[in-house]
Amino acid sequence: MERIEKEPTDFLLFLILILLVGLGVSVLFSASYYYAEKLTQDSYYFFRRQIVFIILGSIAAIIAANTPLELWKQATPYFLLLSLLLTLLTFIPGVGLPVLGARRWLFVFGISFQPSELVKFCLVLYLATLFSKKEERINDPLNSILPPLIVVSFFVTLIYLQNDFSTAFFILFIAITMFFIARIKLRYFFFLGFIVLPLGVVLLFSKAHRVKRIIAFLNPALDPSGSGFQVIAARSALINGGFWGRGLGSGIKKLGGLPEAHSDFIYAVIGEEMGFLGALFVLFLFILFAWRGYSISLKAGDNFIYYLSFGITSLIFVQSLMNIAVVTGLIPATGIPLPFFSSGGSAIVLNLFMSGLLLNLSRSTQAARRNRLV
Repeated sequence: MERIEKEPTDFLLFLILILLVGLGVSVLFSASYYYAEKLTQDSYYFFRRQIVFIILGSIAAIIAANTPLELWKQATPYFLLLSLLLTLLTFIPGVGLPVLGARRWLFVFGISFQPSELVKFCLVLYLATLFSKKEERINDPLNSILPPLIVVSFFVTLIYLQNDFSTAFFILFIAITMFFIARIKLRYFFFLGFIVLPLGVVLLFSKAHRVKRIIAFLNPALDPSGSGFQVIAARSALINGGFWGRGLGSGIKKLGGLPEAHSDFIYAVIGEEMGFLGALFVLFLFILFAWRGYSISLKAGDNFIYYLSFGITSLIFVQSLMNIAVVTGLIPATGIPLPFFSSGGSAIVLNLFMSGLLLNLSRSTQAARRNRLV
């Protein structure tokens, strides 16, 4: 532990995080002030809330960055149990209230929390802990494959029952990638695919709003004032921005012409106000983040660090790619926000917490390498 404390913080990763958070809160204010004024008569409402959650997330990040990794391993079952209890609470009337047909949030004393954000991290921590312990028996179905598969499937089912298909799919995808880097034999993936793919297609087409999203993705002009409205508005905002953008704060689509401009479609505001160059810069920051995160994983001499850094990096990076792909029209709308940019207390706190833990993993990796050299 003393060796880890003496290791310097990954300055480049820290700088990337500062840029993402700072730029994110600036864009959020620009994207939200009109809607906030209309909704609450307070233009600073979403901005002020985000600042509070950034402070809380920064405190969580400092704690995560300075807590010995062995304690995270020991705390894994407690984190998993906590995330399970919070997820189950969303189904209790009065505690979990339906919003737009989905039971994704807990409301206590006027404060909302989305348990699925915690579930993402807890499952990654659980898989990292389990795979690092079962390294020598990683292809034993009864000991190393079936138990984590049951746990992941259970959580994915609960989140799907919250009417959150996109998050359920995202969590399943991240879990499968962690199974893959654990070097599970391919025949198990083929077997799983025969079960999951047909079931996924059936579930995807079981709700009318999901079908409408797919139709809007394929041809938004079929329903320009309905399901295709967001896609058309986002595309228009990106086109309006041109190469240089209209200037931060000068966008017009956020003034009622782009639904969820402060949330799921905030990247369209970035494109309109900062142009192609600014949108590319934000994407570049996420790519740099992924490069640093995956570098930590590949350089790790410890299996736990290898799995956990890969999982955390994937959670943030893949989610950012999915959000950007939705806004640019590459995939159907998912309802998944842009990390560090979209409004949302649960997301920013958990993302900062995981980023602090990633800095911890980086320092631990550096310490381990120095010990090997000595």
